[in-house]
Amino acid sequence: MNYYKFLAILFGIITLFSMGCEPDDICPESTPTTPNLIIRFYDVSIQESKKNVFGLRVQGVGNNSPLTNFNVVTTDSIVLPLKTDATTTSFTLHKEYTFDDNDTPDDTSDDMIGGNEDVITINYTTEQVYVSRACGFKSIFKNVTLTINGDSENWIQSKESLNDNQSVEDETSAHFKLFH
Repeated sequence: MNYYKFLAILFGIITLFSMGCEPDDICPESTPTTPNLIIRFYDVSIQESKKNVFGLRVQGVGNNSPLTNFNVVTTDSIVLPLKTDATTTSFTLHKEYTFDDNDTPDDTSDDMIGGNEDVITINYTTEQVYVSRACGFKSIFKNVTLTINGDSENWIQSKESLNDNQSVEDETSAHFKLFH
């Protein structure tokens, strides 16, 4: 009987030591994932000079909330997430945004929004790229174009793509310039 206990213990020890450890399948935070579109703002009269937009509020069209970090800020650049399940994403860029609820927060019928709102539309095709077993796939965006939807008071005067066949594959540099 002792012989069988000894064999069972020996078998257990050999099994423990013979099992190799496998690395955890955890995607490191440093791994690049689906990139965002980067836009920089420039002075329309001195086109090499970056220019801040004051009181900027950025919001996805059809979304009631502004983008995180872009709710009435002063900045010379923005980072926009693109939809991976569509080929178009639109944003409102509201310059000098103000909001007055007329001291009636429960009644939205008398709310007043001030400033100048422009709408931009980004069109693209998506491509799935394999990153790793732990991280899976990420989307990249090809043939990216940006359109400024015209109105009678556009504060965004013009745009410029930084590449002829613009793609968004990383977040290392800007993809478009907007002049105001």
